[in-house]
Amino acid sequence: MKIGISREDALKLLKEYNKEEFHIRHALTLESVMGYFAEEYDKDNVDFWKMAGLLHDVDYERYPEEHLKNTPAILSGAGGSEELIHAIMSHGSGICSDVEPELFMEKILFAADELTGLIYAASLMRPSKSTKDMNLKSMNLKSIKKKFKDKKFAEGCSRDVIKSGAEKLDWELDDLIEKTLLAMQDREDLIEEGLKKEVTC
Repeated sequence: MKIGISREDALKLLKEYNKEEFHIRHALTLESVMGYFAEEYDKDNVDFWKMAGLLHDVDYERYPEEHLKNTPAILSGAGGSEELIHAIMSHGSGICSDVEPELFMEKILFAADELTGLIYAASLMRPSKSTKDMNLKSMNLKSIKKKFKDKKFAEGCSRDVIKSGAEKLDWELDDLIEKTLLAMQDREDLIEEGLKKEVTC
């Protein structure tokens, strides 16, 4: 699948439109999580999956009320392919975009976007602030599901979108949560290393 933009240029684009560490962290998290899933389901297109994760919210910080409205122009202007633009637009399906997730990769992106935010918020409740504490009571699947049901916890993470993502994938919600948690645990060190590099450059 054609990407049309290098990771180096993608990072420059991301940092041009995003100054807050939170948004850069979220982009690096989705890039890493998408890479994890790609290595399991689509090894021929790992870089494409990662790029879609990295740039999925490229315009959000600057245009929060018009999220994805400016994305096609931003990405095409930087050389992004039509496939990449379609994938990124599809993660806002039914919310701020009319583009439906069609590819399995697009459905993963749609489902993982909000869920990674919820899991990250849950990890911050641990003294270690790490997703790697899965075996501790506060970070196991049961605990995350409890926080999922608590609408006041991480209110910005849409439970409806997460549930819809599981349905699009034809996965049980528990499976989606567990797979995404495992992905975040596996890539946590990589995410932290990338964040230190990008926020200090």
